[in-house]
Amino acid sequence: MEPNTNYVQLIQDIKLRISHSRYIAARLANQEQLKLYLSVGGLIDRKIQEHEWGSSVITQIALDLKKEMPELRGFSDRNLRKMRQFYQAYRMEEIWQLLTAKKQTIDNVSDIIWPSSTAKIRTTENAISQSVVNNLDEWVLSSFMGITFTHHVLLLNKCQVYEERLFYMRRAATEFWSVDTLEHFIKENLFGQSGKLNHNFDMSIQQDESLNASDFFKDQYLLDFLQLQEGHNESEIEKGIVSNITEFILKMGKGFSFIGNQFRLEVEGHEFSIDLLFYNRILRRLVAFEIKKDRFKPEYTGQLHFYLNVLDDKIKLPDELPSIGIILCKEKQDAIVQYSIRKMHTPMGVATFMNSSEPPAEIQQVLPDSDQLRRLI
Repeated sequence: MEPNTNYVQLIQDIKLRISHSRYIAARLANQEQLKLYLSVGGLIDRKIQEHEWGSSVITQIALDLKKEMPELRGFSDRNLRKMRQFYQAYRMEEIWQLLTAKKQTIDNVSDIIWPSSTAKIRTTENAISQSVVNNLDEWVLSSFMGITFTHHVLLLNKCQVYEERLFYMRRAATEFWSVDTLEHFIKENLFGQSGKLNHNFDMSIQQDESLNASDFFKDQYLLDFLQLQEGHNESEIEKGIVSNITEFILKMGKGFSFIGNQFRLEVEGHEFSIDLLFYNRILRRLVAFEIKKDRFKPEYTGQLHFYLNVLDDKIKLPDELPSIGIILCKEKQDAIVQYSIRKMHTPMGVATFMNSSEPPAEIQQVLPDSDQLRRLI
């Protein structure tokens, strides 16, 4: 049969439904696995506490499970210890209340997991009112259930603070991070950098209740892929970023796409160039990066202010929001930055970059220079 437009569309619709169904099935399977691991971890922890068994009993449990169920996978000594750790980490946190209250979603997992002998937990359960159930923070539960057990183990081992784990949980679930990507952002300290950029967004952007523009930018970018020689200039930094643009976008975070470097603007016969131009599809804004190899200077804001005005008049589409500008420099002093941008009505911020081959500025200040080092040697 000669395929026609209707037939081709039918095939595409079927493929879409199959893919959607597989995705839902995978998510449900992951949720069931997390519930199982929580329940097993809780059961082991409760029995160890009740009978005062040493943790070495977990090794014996793993061996006996293997004898009883030879085909069983994923319940080794090591994994059982991780399940207990998983349970212990969350039994007294906010997520415990959500899991307990959401019985229709968790299938009464509290009856299996949470030990009745623990008075404090039972008191907490009784204290959950109907109003709490009706006003559950859905994204917390969704984020918790939206990542794999391997993601959770990484978070437990790398992030000691609950709020930090929750931050990465939410980002990993909503942005579909792999375990490697999650580990990358933890190493980059995305949690510590988030929202700390020096900026004037509070005055220049009408804040959306669901979006905070500063959360999309870092205070410092680790450009460890740059191979910079002594005496490097802005052009070399820009070329290094463009050559590794995929890695740079990964470091930037959520929703960025690259438009181009040395992006040309023309005003009355004069040409100007923006070092790097991006678009953020979540913020719906063009984002201009200007690179400076040295310490931030107040005059840099005037140049960026000009570029943003031209972008908004000549490049921005009617349904897009005003552009944001970021000055990426080697060093900055916060007070000077704030005085420079505070009353400017174009949204901009100032961040720094660090090449991993160079020690941080505060360390460089106490190290001898090259001449002193030669004399010491």
